[in-house]
Amino acid sequence: MGRYAFVALLVGALSLASLLDESALQLYVLFLLTAIVTVGVCLLMGYAGQVSLGQGAFYAAGAYTAGVLATQGYPGLFALIAAPLVAAAVALLVGVPLLTLRGHHLAFATLATHLIFLSVVGEMPLAGGDVGLQGIPRLRVGPVAFESLRSYAFLSSFALVAVLVVVQNILASRPGRALRALSSSEEGAAAVGVPVGRYKLAVFALSAAFAGLAGGIYAFHIGYLAPGSFPVLLSIEYVVMAAIGGLGSLSGGVVGSAVVILLVHVLSRLATMQGMPDTAPAILSYAVYATLLILAVLFLPAGISGVAASAHARISQRWKQPS
Repeated sequence: MGRYAFVALLVGALSLASLLDESALQLYVLFLLTAIVTVGVCLLMGYAGQVSLGQGAFYAAGAYTAGVLATQGYPGLFALIAAPLVAAAVALLVGVPLLTLRGHHLAFATLATHLIFLSVVGEMPLAGGDVGLQGIPRLRVGPVAFESLRSYAFLSSFALVAVLVVVQNILASRPGRALRALSSSEEGAAAVGVPVGRYKLAVFALSAAFAGLAGGIYAFHIGYLAPGSFPVLLSIEYVVMAAIGGLGSLSGGVVGSAVVILLVHVLSRLATMQGMPDTAPAILSYAVYATLLILAVLFLPAGISGVAASAHARISQRWKQPS
């Protein structure tokens, strides 16, 4: 993605935030925050080849960091900046032992991190315990107050584009080439001088920081946090969205988040219609994620973005061929 593409993306995101009505804005903010986390998952899994089922824990870490600091009287901007920093610090702490693992062992270990974090937060009086953290004030940055739902749509739009710019610059740099080498073969990367352990830990922390940033915005947006707000299914959702959109594509996180969130929203409305059983929303949610993941693995191994890129390449090749 070039500079003009990012400008167009930002203008498009802000335009949607301006035009959507209140009923659609809530879903739009959820999409933007989810896309921020999922872009980090694409960077971690698609480009660096590291499996993680614990991004929901870092999302929660960022949310609780911002929420606790705000309720303790710290400035909103300070709390929001601290959210990704603390999430990255937690990732560094747990990443040192976890990243010695590989494959499904690493996946299960990161999933356990999510479970442990929820258990710890549930026992912390400062974080509200099982009852939850209430009374989180709205974000205020100097004279600017984020009071309306639309203002959080604007803030989330800027945050998503900023994350995409950061990831694009990383991928275009020498560290980006090192990450691709890691994905292909850690032994091969080490043989050409890539500090494998350091790069794995750095990208793990960076993806956690993205999740923490989204969590911090979420805390100010919702104003209430509880362990139940961050179920284990959340971490699995991010992986499914990344796989659907395309793990090896910068736009995969955005595309996958949009497709899955819209589909789940439609099915959730269907599940709550009159005559449907009370368990229908939960059953449909699990069924959707499981079905989408299976379909992606079987028929879309490169994701929607990969299919679109291949189709574009074929069409461009045909146009270049002489008639």
